[in-house]
Order: sequence, then C-alpha cells, then structure tokens
Amino acid sequence: MKKYSKTHEWIRVNDGVGVIGISKRAAEDLGDVTYVDLPEVGKVVEKGEQLCTIESVKAASSVYAPVSGKIVEVNEKLDTNPELISDSAEEEGWIAKIEISDESELEDLITEEEYEKL
Repeated sequence: MKKYSKTHEWIRVNDGVGVIGISKRAAEDLGDVTYVDLPEVGKVVEKGEQLCTIESVKAASSVYAPVSGKIVEVNEKLDTNPELISDSAEEEGWIAKIEISDESELEDLITEEEYEKL
C-alpha cells in the first residue's frame, strides 16, 4: 500500500518500516536532480519535519517526513546517481527507510487516487 502526503512525498509500508520518496509529479516539477542531501541513519524525525533537501537544475526543494520515526536506511545510490529520482521517483529513486513510531499517522495521508486529484 502506497500513501501520499499533500507535500508530494510517498510512503510504502511493510512490517512497520516505511520506504519514503517523492512523487513522480514532484520529480517532474524539479527537473533534472543534481544532488540529494540524505538524512543520517539513526536520526529521529517527527511527522512534517524536514527529512532532506533535493537540488535540481531548477531549484532546491525540501522533502518532509510523512510520518514520525527513526531513519534505518538511506538510498546510498543517490550519492553518486541523484538522477534516479528524476528517472524513477517512485521506485529506484526512494530516499530513506523509516522505522515508524506511530502507525496511526498513516491515516492522515491520502491514497494515490486522492493525490492525483490535487
């Protein structure tokens, strides 16, 4: 199950761990991604807090945590290949994995159909 935030992040949850990235639409708006400032593994973030920054040829954009929890893994491929976000925002271009501290926060997120209507 994939859920979206109104700030263009997505999360896919499996056994209490969520994989986070930005939506295809957000990636298209950014254009060619040139750098991703990945969060630190072990960092604890609150829902709505800045998770990381993505820089592109057009702009720099903040990515926000769709849920609270602890970062347990980051997509290290983005260090040398940040364009994965441009090419595959919702698959290979994931940003981080988070151990969710409060799964009820997922209820505030929206479905893909609801996101497409925004």
